[in-house]
Amino acid sequence: MKELWRNRQELIERALRDELAKTDILDNTLREAMEYSLMAGGKRLRPILLMAAADAVGSDGTKLLPAACALEMIHTYSLIHDDLPAMDNDDYRRGKLTNHKVYGDGIAILAGDALLTLAFTVLLRQKDVPDASLLRVVDEISRAAGAEGMVGGQVLDLQAENKTISLDELRRVHMGKTGALFHAALRSGAILGGASEQQLAALTAYADHFGLAFQITDDILDVVGNAEDIGKPVGSDEKNHKSTYVTLTSLSAAQELARRTVDEALAALAVFGSEASFLRELVSYLVNRKQ
Repeated sequence: MKELWRNRQELIERALRDELAKTDILDNTLREAMEYSLMAGGKRLRPILLMAAADAVGSDGTKLLPAACALEMIHTYSLIHDDLPAMDNDDYRRGKLTNHKVYGDGIAILAGDALLTLAFTVLLRQKDVPDASLLRVVDEISRAAGAEGMVGGQVLDLQAENKTISLDELRRVHMGKTGALFHAALRSGAILGGASEQQLAALTAYADHFGLAFQITDDILDVVGNAEDIGKPVGSDEKNHKSTYVTLTSLSAAQELARRTVDEALAALAVFGSEASFLRELVSYLVNRKQ
């Protein structure tokens, strides 16, 4: 699994540089700020999930690099904005100073805006897929990035600061803020790969469980991880007085919930054979990750 992950990370890194290079950005500082965060490393998990979903339905995920890059641009925009003083007010991301600490709040906001809008230009550069499928994916991703997904989840997250919320409310926050883009990544890869309705339904269920397991593990790492491994300061949730799966239950209960959620994700893939092996290994690896 790790070798395939590394190979695809390299493909995505090159493709991201190429997409930026072919874009006529009017200001050099804006270009630098966009590149600073976009090329700061990271797992490239969302584009890899998109490609893996296409593989699972019998297609070739490596042929979907424009769509994969679009997802990473949207994810990066969300991180830039999430780190701002008006949001989580974090100074470090992926072991580097956050965008606004280098370029100032204004340029950071605009760099995020530029990456979000560029993502849809890049998505429409995707070739060799039916037009109807591509339009369907534009709808999937725009919904996931907007008020029905990430933006809506971020609002719920802000409103939940300094409050104790229920587990159901917490799940709603994270299904928007974090889970929506995982959901879009897996569904988009499946749609572009020509999935059947049964395959699409299975990958949708997997996506929901994957997103929940990822967030629970993220909450756990905010308590027991270290900044060098996870690429951002630990204790951010406590600093911002946020409810998490750890604070609302306990560390051991959160770890058990993560394991059960992984089992549910694996069960969702029962309709697939070996073509979904990467997805099975990935979600199992998830609960033991350090970053």
